[in-house]
Amino acid sequence: MKNFFCVIALAFSIFMVSCGTTKVARVDSDEVIDLDGYWNETDVRIVCDTLISECVASPRIAKFEGQLGRAPVVIIDSIRNQSSEHIDTSIVEKKFQTAIINSGVLEFVSSSIERQALREEKADQADHSSYDTAKEMDQETGADFMLKGSVKTIVQSADGKTVRTYYVYAELHDIKTNKILWMSENDSIKKVIKRQKAKL
Repeated sequence: MKNFFCVIALAFSIFMVSCGTTKVARVDSDEVIDLDGYWNETDVRIVCDTLISECVASPRIAKFEGQLGRAPVVIIDSIRNQSSEHIDTSIVEKKFQTAIINSGVLEFVSSSIERQALREEKADQADHSSYDTAKEMDQETGADFMLKGSVKTIVQSADGKTVRTYYVYAELHDIKTNKILWMSENDSIKKVIKRQKAKL
């Protein structure tokens, strides 16, 4: 009988925990929320705002447009994560691409993965679409520049305190000449994380 009451008490406890409420508070998207000291959306915004503004203001990009009479065409290679933590750098890549396209200073072409899907679609159109609407294979726009970059960290820890410094690099390479036309870094993100010991 004692075991029976123990089982009932345990089941009741589990039931009460499962019936707990969850509270969700909506906040402004610009509000800084840093729960654990790791890379977050605020860091992405700071980095992209800084590097993109420097990129579109580059005199070499303006010189290219002045000589050829059109905006340079760019392809994104990758923003590599070389930090000490998991960072989804595809978010950084898309923010770069969106902001620069909207600036009107540069134009982008599809990535290698996207191009493969588009070529498969064109091959399918060649077999199944009408002659007037099918897209030809040899009409792609070639890129002038390639955007590359990386995220790196330096981490220091001592006496329950950790300092994380993030370095984000971005650069434009001339595909024809292999010259680096523009390069910049953002090292303004530095965080001090203090771990408090649990009270007994």
